Amino acid sequence: MRFQLLWLLPLCACAFSADNGDHVEYVGGTISALPTKTDGFINTHGEDLFLFQTKSVTVQIPYDKINVLEYGQRVSRRYTEAVLLSPVFLIAKTRKHYLTVEFTDDRGKQQAMVFLIGKGDIRSLLVILEAKSGRRIEYQDDDARRSGKGS
Repeated sequence: MRFQLLWLLPLCACAFSADNGDHVEYVGGTISALPTKTDGFINTHGEDLFLFQTKSVTVQIPYDKINVLEYGQRVSRRYTEAVLLSPVFLIAKTRKHYLTVEFTDDRGKQQAMVFLIGKGDIRSLLVILEAKSGRRIEYQDDDARRSGKGS
C-alpha cells in the first residue's frame, strides 16, 4: 500500500498543477501597464482569449480582435562566448525568435505587443495563433518562414 501511494503522489501533483502556457519575454509595445523586458506566460488554452500573464498584469485579447501576427528572427554570432571560452563559438550562430501581435483594443485603438519566444515553443505557438485568430502569419523574411514552418 505504501509503494502505491508513493507513485500516486507525483501523478496527483501533475494533474492539479496549472499549466500557465509558454514562457516568453515581453520586449515592448504599446501597452502602458507593461514595462519592457517583462517575463511572463502566453496562454492560448482558452477558446476566445489570448492571454499574456505576468506576476502583476494580465492582458486579455479576444482572438477576433487580432489583426496582424508577425514572426521574425534575429541571428547573431556568439562573440562573448568566443572571447571568453573558445574561438570555435564564432562558427555558431544564435537565433532569437520574435512574435508581434497587433490588435484593436476595446476603444478601437490599434495596439501592438512584441514577444521574445523560446526556440522550442515558437512553431506550436504560431500554429495555434493562426488557427484561433483566423489570421495568416506574416514572416519577416525567408529564413523566418523556413524556421516558423519547420521546413
